[in-house]
Amino acid sequence: MKVLFIGNSHTYFNDMPHLFSDMCRKAGEAETDVTMIAYSGRTLAWHEKEYFSVRFNLLYGNYDYCVIQQAAHPFPPEEETIPHAERLIKLCKSVGTAPVLYMTWAEKEKPENQRNMIDTYTKLANETGTLLAPIGRIWAKIRERYPDIELYYRDGQHASVYGDYLIAATFFAVIAKGDVSKLDDMALDFTKGMVLDFEKPRVIEDKESIGCRLEEEKCRRINRTIKEIL
Repeated sequence: MKVLFIGNSHTYFNDMPHLFSDMCRKAGEAETDVTMIAYSGRTLAWHEKEYFSVRFNLLYGNYDYCVIQQAAHPFPPEEETIPHAERLIKLCKSVGTAPVLYMTWAEKEKPENQRNMIDTYTKLANETGTLLAPIGRIWAKIRERYPDIELYYRDGQHASVYGDYLIAATFFAVIAKGDVSKLDDMALDFTKGMVLDFEKPRVIEDKESIGCRLEEEKCRRINRTIKEIL
């Protein structure tokens, strides 16, 4: 399975696509190759203007899925987000690649912004018949239900290692159709080893997370919430 990720730092932070690929492999799902076109602070409007990069990847990459992520902080208005996303979705479908919408989360200090993200992504998914990864909804529910699980990096915007676990596990369920309960007993392996032994080079923005151990119980709670909302 080949997956292309289009977005910004909320896609590449802590090498989340690599984590998704690890989950697929370790849970015995399809071998997964991932590619990113992700630049800090970029919007879908910017990606659309950089047409050849996206177009050539889709034309010649033979991707099964393409994950599409709009800027998040601030989140552009619906009237800007939907037209650009629709054109990228159309491009994906024209080459036989299934688009997947990546619903992001609100800033830690501005939870009220989540509603607009949920409404815009849900409307877009319904109008275009596109797969939706409702990460923002799951994120908000975990914040409400399990305040001891810190999903945010220290800047209050990007994902912590638990946040990235949530994101990757949601894609595992939505794209790979995997059962997230399979991830319960392998959570400890996801954030260690790769950076230290360079089996596959990996960029980790949160240096404190290198080689850290995720708590199994917290991962189980994240997995249960993903299953509940999906």
